Amino acid sequence: MKVDIFDFNLPNNLIAEKSASPRDSSRMLLVSGSSLSDKCIGNLSDVFSAGDLFVINNTRVLSSRLRGKVNNYSVEVTFLNEVKKGIWRSLVKPAKRLSIGDSFFFNDYKIKVFKKEIRGEVLFEVNMDKTKFIELLLKKGEMPLPPYLKNNKMKNPFEDYQTIFAKKYGAVACPTAGLHFTPDLINILKDKGINVLEITLHVGSGTFLPLKGKDTKSHRMHEEFFEISKKTASAINYAKKSGRKIIAVGTTVLRALESSVDVNGDIKSKKGFTNIFITPEEKILTTDYLLTNFHLPKSTLFILVCAYAGVRIMHNAYVHAIRNKYRFYSLGDACLIKKNIANDTII
Repeated sequence: MKVDIFDFNLPNNLIAEKSASPRDSSRMLLVSGSSLSDKCIGNLSDVFSAGDLFVINNTRVLSSRLRGKVNNYSVEVTFLNEVKKGIWRSLVKPAKRLSIGDSFFFNDYKIKVFKKEIRGEVLFEVNMDKTKFIELLLKKGEMPLPPYLKNNKMKNPFEDYQTIFAKKYGAVACPTAGLHFTPDLINILKDKGINVLEITLHVGSGTFLPLKGKDTKSHRMHEEFFEISKKTASAINYAKKSGRKIIAVGTTVLRALESSVDVNGDIKSKKGFTNIFITPEEKILTTDYLLTNFHLPKSTLFILVCAYAGVRIMHNAYVHAIRNKYRFYSLGDACLIKKNIANDTII
C-alpha cells in the first residue's frame, strides 16, 4: 500500500510533552465502526463486562543510554539487546565517527566496536556477562526518552517513563498505552470481574525510526523479543471460546499475540523474536479491542490501527481527535478501538 494513504496534518501543539495527572484522567476516544464517543480512561470498565480479559505488557525500560568518547569525539550510545554472549546491538549518534576496533570510553569503562550494521546500528563487544552489564546500565545509564521529550518535563524519568506493570528489563521505549493505568483503575476492572493478564515484548529501536519508502511493502521492522506464557495463552483461548472480549493494551501486545496465533485463531505459548508489520492487508485474528495512543502520520503504528479498524474509519477518528484537541503520541490521550471485521482498505 502507498505510504501517503496514511498521511494527515497534525498540529505540533497537540503532541503531549507530559502525561495526564493522575494518569487515569486521560481522555479516551472510543472508535466503534463509524461511531465515535468521547470518554475518559477512568470509565474504561463501563465498556466491558465480567469475564472480559485485558492483556498488558510487563516490559520495563532499561536506562540504556550512555554518553562518552570515541577518538575524542562525543558520542551517544543506546544499547538495545545482547545478540550473543558479550555482543550488544546499539544505536549510536553519530555512528559515522566509529570504525571497527574503536574504543568507546564512558566513566571508567571501555568497550570496543565489534561491527557496524545497516540502519545505523553498531555491535559492541562488552567484556562482562549480561547481568553485570545491565546492572552497570542501571547505575550509569540515562533513560532513552523519545527525541521530542525533554528531561525537565519529567521529575523522575526513571519511574515516570514506566508503566505500573513494568517488571522485566529489556525495553528501550515504554509501551505507552499502559501509562494510562493506575492501581485504582486496575482495582475497578477486577472488582467488575474483568481479568488482567500479562505478556512481555521488549520495545525496540524501531519505535524511533520513521517509515521510509513510498510503499509499505518496502519497510522492514526491527526484531523484538517477546514471550507469552502457557497461563496467558490458555486464559485468552478460554475467554475467546467463552464469547468474552479480549482487549490488547497497546500495539506491542497486539503484535506479540499476532506473532503467536495459529490458523485457527488460538494463541500458542511462545518465546522468541518478532518483526511483524501489521498493515490493512493483514487480518487481525487475536483480539476484539485495542487500547492505544494517538500516533504520528505515516508511522507503522498509525498503519496498524488502520489495519485494526479500517483506513477511512481511522482517518475520520483522527480528524475528530484533532478537532477536539486530543493529545497525541507517547504521553497523550487514549484511543479504544473496536476491531472492524469488514475492514476498508481504500479511502
